[in-house]
Amino acid sequence: MARAAIQGRLGDRLRWRTAQVEDRRTESGTATTLVLSVPDWPGHLAGQHVDVRLTAEDGYSTQRSYSIASVADGEHLELTVQRIEDGEVSPYLVDALLVGGLVEIRGPVGGWFVWQPEQSEPVLLVAGGSGIVPLMSMIRTRASIGSRVPFRLLYSVRDPADRLYADELRKGSPGLDTSYVYTRVTPDGWPRPAGRVEPDDLVRHGWPPEFEPTCYVCGPTGFVEKAATYLVLLGHSPDRVRTERFG
Repeated sequence: MARAAIQGRLGDRLRWRTAQVEDRRTESGTATTLVLSVPDWPGHLAGQHVDVRLTAEDGYSTQRSYSIASVADGEHLELTVQRIEDGEVSPYLVDALLVGGLVEIRGPVGGWFVWQPEQSEPVLLVAGGSGIVPLMSMIRTRASIGSRVPFRLLYSVRDPADRLYADELRKGSPGLDTSYVYTRVTPDGWPRPAGRVEPDDLVRHGWPPEFEPTCYVCGPTGFVEKAATYLVLLGHSPDRVRTERFG
């Protein structure tokens, strides 16, 4: 009976569902948040993602994976998609899929790169570019339940115009500290020169290893590999460094 129930739940998550766009929000010059209504959505955990499938009139089909940005909210979820200029799916989702449009989604997917309300240890979030998306789901979930678990976010972007959720992060929430690293262009008077994340940034804006935080690192593959390596070299347990990469 237990095995049948588990298989049933797994089969439900692997079923393709039709999602309708209820709203769109511009997050930056290259990124858009799609608010989707998904009948019979089974819910999700902060940090999970979905597969999105597009099918052309001639039957050609393609799919990509996108992280969920929102808290679990009944039959609604939000995906923030950043346009890849030579991409096959993201330009359509960002520029052409309008309110009322339909896509197919499958999920939620993933069980390791998640934050759950019962976790009580400090959390370090390290984001590179659109790697902020699943981490934003964690931030929003924490706020929605009134958790007092301390969060620190280190967000690396090329320049200020590339920041996602800038207004929301600026307002913040109690117990959330947000810091930025700009790799190409900095705001006027910014104290740190432009450059990639270095171990010193993780020391200054992260948690000491003896606090035993759980560290979530998400972004392009090279960014994730370097940041995760730095965290381990700084003394964080590899078991507490969770990674999600794209590209």
